[in-house]
Amino acid sequence: MATSRRITFTTDYGLADGFVAACHGVIAGLAPAVPVVDVSHLVPPGDVRRGALVLAQTVPWFPAGSVHIAVVDPGVGTTRRAIVLRAGGHLLVGPDNGLLPWAAHALGGIEEIREITNPALTLAKVSRTFHGRDVFAPVAAHLALGTPLAEVGPPASDPVEPPDPAPGEVLAVDHFGNVQLALAVTDFAGVDLLRVEVGERTYRVPLRHTFGEVPAGELVGYEDSAGLLAISVNGGDAGRLLGVRAGDPVRVSPSC
Repeated sequence: MATSRRITFTTDYGLADGFVAACHGVIAGLAPAVPVVDVSHLVPPGDVRRGALVLAQTVPWFPAGSVHIAVVDPGVGTTRRAIVLRAGGHLLVGPDNGLLPWAAHALGGIEEIREITNPALTLAKVSRTFHGRDVFAPVAAHLALGTPLAEVGPPASDPVEPPDPAPGEVLAVDHFGNVQLALAVTDFAGVDLLRVEVGERTYRVPLRHTFGEVPAGELVGYEDSAGLLAISVNGGDAGRLLGVRAGDPVRVSPSC
């Protein structure tokens, strides 16, 4: 694989503490010329599924050769493996807890898996609770400088996969309150009006191309930037209006 030139970094570390900066410091010490792109550090604490979704919807937009660190790791220090996945010319570095495979599939599928066992590529002292700094950051830095993947450790198999979402499940409610659903817009080809059921409540939601095609404050369905069906409020917060959060079931059908 050609020498990588870029690292991305996704975590649930937040921005109030020094965890993100410590990892940046490790990378800068080993690979000072390699740029690091912070994807997000505001994944809800311990929410592996949300981290997997953020990663999967982001990494395909980076060029081949990128190295992606992802750390949402409530099992840090346990028997869970530390791994690197190769997919579509990219490398994904993180815990084997379901965080990485969706991104690998978005890049075309898992081509190789290595368990991180080589102490020459980690920090000399590895904290039981901060593998982002002591394991994943240095391994990613070495890979970005061209260290062969085979040097990370032995081949591995059967990575932990997150469960597939149920059709209509809320995948995410983003910063704007847009509700992303596990449904393809193509399932509703030719439909002008949707019947959206949340618990005992029913909404009639027009299916349009963008927010501005309905009056301010009104619900609208559309194809979002990930190619999925989303529900929004023009100028408002659909997640709050519908009273939903990630993992909630929503029933969607054509409205008669």
